[in-house]
Amino acid sequence: MMRLLHIALGVGLLASLACHPGPKIGGGPKQPVGGTIAGIVSTQGNAPVAGRKVTAVNTATGTRYDATTGPNGGYTIQVPEGSYRLEVQLQPGETVTKQPGETKINKSDLDPHRDFVITAGRAGGDH
Repeated sequence: MMRLLHIALGVGLLASLACHPGPKIGGGPKQPVGGTIAGIVSTQGNAPVAGRKVTAVNTATGTRYDATTGPNGGYTIQVPEGSYRLEVQLQPGETVTKQPGETKINKSDLDPHRDFVITAGRAGGDH
C-alpha cells in the first residue's frame, strides 16, 4: 500500500512539472504588454537561422526585450506600447542584407513579418 502511495505521488509530481509553462520569451522588465513583434531570421538562400538572439529596443527609453529564434528561424517578442528598433545577433563575417524598419506597437498589435535576412561575408559555406 505504501509503495502504491509513493508511485501515485511520483506520478502526480511529474505531471505537475510537465504542465509548467517554462520560461517566458520576451525578457526585460515586467511591464504591461502592448503587443507582439514577430518575424523570421533566414539566409539569402531562404534557410532558417535558429538560435539567434533578436532584440527589440524601445527608441524612447532604451529598454531591451530579447527572444531567441526557434528551429524555423521564427521569433516573437511581447513588448509594451511604443516604437522599437530591431537587432539580430550576427556571427563573425555575417552581415544583414534585410532588416525591418522602426516598428510602432499599439495596444494589442501583432506586427508580423518583421524579418531579417543575413549573409555570410565569405562565399562557400561553413567557417
